Amino acid sequence: MSADSNRASPTARGLLFARVASLGSVTMLVVIMVMLVTLGGDLGHAQRSVPTWPQWGGPARNFHVEASTIARAWPDGGPAELWRRPLGEGYSAILVVDGRLVTMYRDGDREVVVALNAETGATVWEHAYDAPLAHNGYVDVWHNSAGPGPYSTPIIVDGTVFAVGVDGHLHALDLHTGTLRWSQDLVDSFDVIDYNAFASSPLSYGRTIILPLGGSGNGVVAFDRETGAVAWQSEPFPLAPGSPLLIDLDGQPQLVTLGQQEMVGLSPVDGRRLWSHPHANELGLHLSTPVWGPDNRLFVSSGYDTGSRVIELRRVAGETTAAEVWHTNRMRLHFGNALQIDGLVLGSSGDFGPAFLTALDAETGVELWRERSLARAQMVYADGVIVVIDEDGEIAIASVTDDGLDVHARASLLTGNAWTPPSLVGTRLYVRDRHDILALELGE
Repeated sequence: MSADSNRASPTARGLLFARVASLGSVTMLVVIMVMLVTLGGDLGHAQRSVPTWPQWGGPARNFHVEASTIARAWPDGGPAELWRRPLGEGYSAILVVDGRLVTMYRDGDREVVVALNAETGATVWEHAYDAPLAHNGYVDVWHNSAGPGPYSTPIIVDGTVFAVGVDGHLHALDLHTGTLRWSQDLVDSFDVIDYNAFASSPLSYGRTIILPLGGSGNGVVAFDRETGAVAWQSEPFPLAPGSPLLIDLDGQPQLVTLGQQEMVGLSPVDGRRLWSHPHANELGLHLSTPVWGPDNRLFVSSGYDTGSRVIELRRVAGETTAAEVWHTNRMRLHFGNALQIDGLVLGSSGDFGPAFLTALDAETGVELWRERSLARAQMVYADGVIVVIDEDGEIAIASVTDDGLDVHARASLLTGNAWTPPSLVGTRLYVRDRHDILALELGE
């Protein structure tokens, strides 16, 4: 007999509470106390929530998470390293659900979606497929600089992993076994000719998985999660490689999408365009995910001489208006993520040269400070501190104030081109560079 079989069923509980309601007050109190003890297992089970990192940017797609106490000091050598293992080329972030880590990497002419045991790093399953880099200059250019990818981060929804690689193969895989549920060849299905198209990380809405076909004239596409069938396709417009964001505007869900020269809001229900606002870029390469802040304000920042702007969205008579609040060239996020913390916007500003952590006043766009001791950084916010991974492989814990960055602890644990954002689940931090993946304990 399972432990659950000793618990009262919902029907039995309902009858029991109804009968208790007919008793006298003293008797009712005694019976209720007995019921609470008997049903305590159920109540505790319902109240416990297991932390996860199911998609790009974490649970809310904003790199903010609830966490237990993060230690402000480390011993010599850095935080406790739980395990480390080789992985391979790629910049996909690390997902954490049900004791599994899921990410992607490249192995020669193949791309691999991999699931690891979160406690040990051991491989649970792999799904590999041919993806030769014989197109668009990837072999000559990317191998010598950024590396060949993959760049997109999968998403896990209801026990299924949805992953897209640089060659446009979209796979739906069982989280626990790696079994292929369905796949789409996006190049063939949508006649995509620009392989800049597959850097965006997919997003879930309702029963669909939404993916921009960046760089192409195909716009944004939503796929049925169960079958892979096309649920809707937006009007065609040139898309940048950055990942989209789902927001709630006064009760209306909207999909914020990065066009090559504009920001575009779409309905996640049917792909209908709701609004747009200019966001010009020399190369059409908007890479950093926007940040949705208070007062219906959207922060977006890009490199290539674009800078940062805040757009205020309002719904009037069922229509959405977009008005620019401020613009500055003092922060230009190349591909790193931005955080909004207590009235500040934080990000690494710089294109191809040095990129220093910079803070802007979220209300005005005025630069408040610039921290030069950390290289181009990716961040996550939890327990009143930021966890920083800079591109040189240094990991740091720091507090953010109006006056500057207070670094509590730092250690060099990764190698160069550590461009993948960290994933924080409870006090467990998962990070990777172009060669290794490792798990760190940040708790006290």
